[in-house]
Amino acid sequence: MTTILLVRHGETVDNAAQIMQGQTQGELNEQGKRQAQQVAERLSSEPIDAVVASDLHRAIQTAEYIAEPHGLTVTTTQLLRERDWGSFTGRFIPDLRGKVWSDDIESEETLLGRARSFLIYITTTYPDKRVVAVGHGIINKAILAVYAQCPMREVQRMMNAEVRILSTSAGMMASTTTAACTTATAARTATAETSTATGSAAVGAEASAASGRTALGTEASATVASAE
Repeated sequence: MTTILLVRHGETVDNAAQIMQGQTQGELNEQGKRQAQQVAERLSSEPIDAVVASDLHRAIQTAEYIAEPHGLTVTTTQLLRERDWGSFTGRFIPDLRGKVWSDDIESEETLLGRARSFLIYITTTYPDKRVVAVGHGIINKAILAVYAQCPMREVQRMMNAEVRILSTSAGMMASTTTAACTTATAARTATAETSTATGSAAVGAEASAASGRTALGTEASATVASAE
């Protein structure tokens, strides 16, 4: 089994200013640096075999604090990047509530696929190891959803520098991937049958995603509010 200590990076300048960072680099502010130092101290006595981070600067900064007491270097991966918020990137988050999602925002399906790929990568690269993985608010939420096999909306938001522990294996992830593919195929089949029976396109999130115009409702607004 691979043990993953999943960490969200420390607070950044843009977090404090409520700016949608998405896949921009970001920079820890003084509070974020203190948070990173504190989590590094908490994990300093833990056996750690590797430290992996998103290739975005704010995650690397946090990971370096954690890696230093263990004499480890930080390995980066694009799989841990934050959600690509497209044209929402760089905007004031409170202004985005009630807005219509543009089609350049990374879809939840793509995000969950990336999270699944990350878990497969970690478990195959570091079997039976203890690995710190430093990511971001929304990608971490997707990773936890894939791990727990539940919808993202059921996963509690991670705070800056929070740590959650996951234990899994490549074999378990392969089973999860097979189950996810089966579920997705069944869902597409059911949608197609519904569309045929009614003579119209399926109504709901899938139809909205297809049109690239998903309205920001309560759940989507909560996702935006927790983004970083």
